[in-house]
Amino acid sequence: MKPYRSLLFVPGHKRAWIDKALNSAADAIIIDLEDSVPEADKALARSNAVEALAAHHGSKGILVRPNALDTVHFGKDIAEVTHQNLTAFLLPKLFSRDDVVRFDALVTAAELDHSIARNTVELVPSLETAASISKVDEILAGPRVGGVMAAAAKDADVSREVGFRWTAQGLETLYLRSKVVVAARAAGIRTIVLGLWQEVHNLEGMRTFAEDNSGLGYSGQVIIHPSHAAVANEEYGLTDTIRDYYTGLVDAFEEGQSQGHGAVMYRGDHIDLAHANHAREALAFASL
Repeated sequence: MKPYRSLLFVPGHKRAWIDKALNSAADAIIIDLEDSVPEADKALARSNAVEALAAHHGSKGILVRPNALDTVHFGKDIAEVTHQNLTAFLLPKLFSRDDVVRFDALVTAAELDHSIARNTVELVPSLETAASISKVDEILAGPRVGGVMAAAAKDADVSREVGFRWTAQGLETLYLRSKVVVAARAAGIRTIVLGLWQEVHNLEGMRTFAEDNSGLGYSGQVIIHPSHAAVANEEYGLTDTIRDYYTGLVDAFEEGQSQGHGAVMYRGDHIDLAHANHAREALAFASL
């Protein structure tokens, strides 16, 4: 899956909001069919998602969060919303790899039913239960998995499940956030996103949160307001300064290599092949 720096949540029953989200600065949107949609509006949310997908021709990613497997809605969600323009389903409230397999079977059937090529739609597990965090390695080894989201929101499902008391500094979730990054990297997954910063008008807090998690290894963040997109895009992307640094580092290393050196000095740092490879990967990742 293409890495996304910012993924904007939007309630599926708010059709105008979906259009606004698609026109926002976010790299991708997540059309929610689950918690943000009232029970009476579930069918409307599905219909809106299908309309938005059918009309979409841009490069922005579109994910859909279906209802959980313990509801009466998940089957209809997958059957109706699976679409050739759909990037992925964001899977809620997982407990084991078996849950990923169940969703995979439904998506496979829906792709066949809609005459869509097999494996067009990816799956992104959302780790918001203690069991899913504990079993993250086996979950990420499931079928169709193209990314992962680690939940760390204030007073949400994950805080209730794990029992932590949320703080802006995030020490209480450092272990689970780190565990998800390591598991994703080990599985070869590079789309590793975090959710989410809930203080809508506290942009400085949002920036610190994004900066910290980018430094931890996350590639992007789920956001709940369009004003957060620019901050996420900057903090999870490469600034011009960092891009220039990495480009110069690679050039310096390759110049030294051409002269028979395995290591060189660059802006006061001793660099070798490992540093050059890190810079190359960062530059390649940012250009996707």
